[in-house]
Amino acid sequence: MDKPEARRYNRIRRWLGIVDFVLGLVLLLVLLLTGWNGTLRDLAYRASAQTYVLAVVLYVGMLLVITKLLGFSLDYYGFRLEHRFHLSNQRLTAWLWDEFKGFLVSYLLAVIVVELLYFLIRESPQYWWLITWLACLGLIVLLAQLAPVLLWPMFYKFEPLGDEDLKSRLVRLSERAGTRVRGVYKWHLSEKSKKANAALTGLGHTRRIILADTLLENYSADEIEAVLAHELGHHVHKHVFKSILVQAGITLAGFWAANWVLHYAMDRWHIFETLSDFANLPLLVLVSTVLSFFLLPAVNAFSRHNEREADRYAFRSIASVDPFISSMNKLAEQNLAEKSPSRWVEWFFHSHPAISRRVAAAKQWTRRPAKAN
Repeated sequence: MDKPEARRYNRIRRWLGIVDFVLGLVLLLVLLLTGWNGTLRDLAYRASAQTYVLAVVLYVGMLLVITKLLGFSLDYYGFRLEHRFHLSNQRLTAWLWDEFKGFLVSYLLAVIVVELLYFLIRESPQYWWLITWLACLGLIVLLAQLAPVLLWPMFYKFEPLGDEDLKSRLVRLSERAGTRVRGVYKWHLSEKSKKANAALTGLGHTRRIILADTLLENYSADEIEAVLAHELGHHVHKHVFKSILVQAGITLAGFWAANWVLHYAMDRWHIFETLSDFANLPLLVLVSTVLSFFLLPAVNAFSRHNEREADRYAFRSIASVDPFISSMNKLAEQNLAEKSPSRWVEWFFHSHPAISRRVAAAKQWTRRPAKAN
């Protein structure tokens, strides 16, 4: 059974997510129904001396600032929530600095994507949605490669792992899984959080193992190996590639739907004169938001399937499943996770199987006939 504290913490976090989603949805609808999206476009044009490219930069900035201001109270409540449940070490000033850096990174990425989007709409109004889809796939792969070396270090400190024995053990485990890592790093997570985590990040030359210092301090070498074995299971089963394919299919459907909706809005509602009128950006975001909402249970179900496969790989790769079981239970305690959420909560919200199910699967594995292992 979960502790009341864990249930309360996760229930509040879910409601924060729901409120944040509804607030964003309402903002998009208000912008479109009141015509304020057009007003902001006109302001951007005037401020940029009628320069289209610069006007897009200003328009994206105004939308992001409005969104950030409306959601800031929820973000701050989330910051206080982590402290309330003794899960955070971060000071307010450090959190505000992270929020500022996160906003700048989001703004830069949004400008790149939106400028590319409307450039393609202007150059190829008939096939923009297909070309943009292909370009976005390339950006996703590029960001996956660059994130460990450019984005993550902006928010966290990393250093090469000093424990040579553990490092060698994890590198050997990676080699048995058929993947080469470019290093094993200590992740200074404790500067901000009391939670523990580990990951296999990056692609190709940027692939690396990162281990939170909170994990290194509180878990045995066997438990850390079990956690990493799970992460390597994703590599063995090609989950990153499969996830990219799934995301590609969803994104293709999203761009097709966005193109259809834009044409419908122009031909039936006459609210936009051209496809390249960037005042229609809130409508594109609205289509993406609604589509993501309805597909979330299916995406999470696919993710849980992958996690179960990765768990089974871990069971095969380690000498005993006992460290896996103990690490799962310790992670649940340390991160204040729900071990046994309700069925509907797991179905809709969770990208990972319930910890109680993962532990039960590990125990069941030990009772399998030897030849099945």
